[in-house]
Amino acid sequence: MTDRTARCTCGQLQIRCPQEPAKVSLCHCLDCQRRTGSPFGIAAFFDAAAIEISGSFQTYQRDSDSGFPVTFHFCGTCGSTVFWYPSRKSAAVAVAVGCFGDPSFPAPTQSVYGENRHGWVAVPA
Repeated sequence: MTDRTARCTCGQLQIRCPQEPAKVSLCHCLDCQRRTGSPFGIAAFFDAAAIEISGSFQTYQRDSDSGFPVTFHFCGTCGSTVFWYPSRKSAAVAVAVGCFGDPSFPAPTQSVYGENRHGWVAVPA
């Protein structure tokens, strides 16, 4: 079993994930684009009961396209969004894949909101 820790830019907020992700999702929605400052966001979904969080965070809640709120947790010092809880999947926590800082992290298994994909972004098969 793999044990990975994601952290914010300054390292103050961390989330330890002692298992493989259930799913890795590449999202092209406009909200993820704005949240990340990138043309997409990538989230790894884990069992929320198995993770460990250390450090302090602030939260921001918004509705998703499905109508279910999502609560984002970010570092109040550096502003990095590290993880979020999608209420539609109450047993899951989503973690920003970039916060793991691991180029060998598993690739996305799905791509969503492709209608908002920037034309120059190539999606893995």
